[in-house]
Amino acid sequence: MALRKASSYSKKHVVPFTRISKIKSRSYIKTVPPQKIVKFYMGVAKNNFPHRLRVLSEHRVQIRDNSLEACRQFIHKQLDTNLAGQYYFRVIPFPHHIQRENKMLTGAGADRMQTGMQLSFGKSVGKAAIVNPGDPIFVIDLPNEKAVVLARTLIRQIRSKLPGTVRVAYEKRAL
Repeated sequence: MALRKASSYSKKHVVPFTRISKIKSRSYIKTVPPQKIVKFYMGVAKNNFPHRLRVLSEHRVQIRDNSLEACRQFIHKQLDTNLAGQYYFRVIPFPHHIQRENKMLTGAGADRMQTGMQLSFGKSVGKAAIVNPGDPIFVIDLPNEKAVVLARTLIRQIRSKLPGTVRVAYEKRAL
């Protein structure tokens, strides 16, 4: 199955690019983009909820940090208003991979102002997390079946913000 969403950032064979060196002659990245994900753990930290939902990736994709943050904000806000602290929510992948862009000028006279693809290393524009098939993206621990139904609808609403396809794995734990 071919991926169509975000095909330029969802390459199948991507190498993590994190080369940051303190020696100036070996450093390829001049500036590292700031971290956009504010929190990775939300809700009640005690892990005694019987129902667990895991959002799993079905493809090897890059998930940008602003996409993870948008999903995190939406799910956290909805869970906090509807369940009021009766949940545990976690964002699993950490965006290490630095993405680059070779900016090109457009318009009249642009061909005299840039060199095209000659020495086109690109400037850093953002960060992404490389996720393999079957890796969890989000983990949500919930107290009851009603909360599970709510969380499934929230996950259905954020699917358009994530590249590739995701599936939900449900697990009932004995406590």
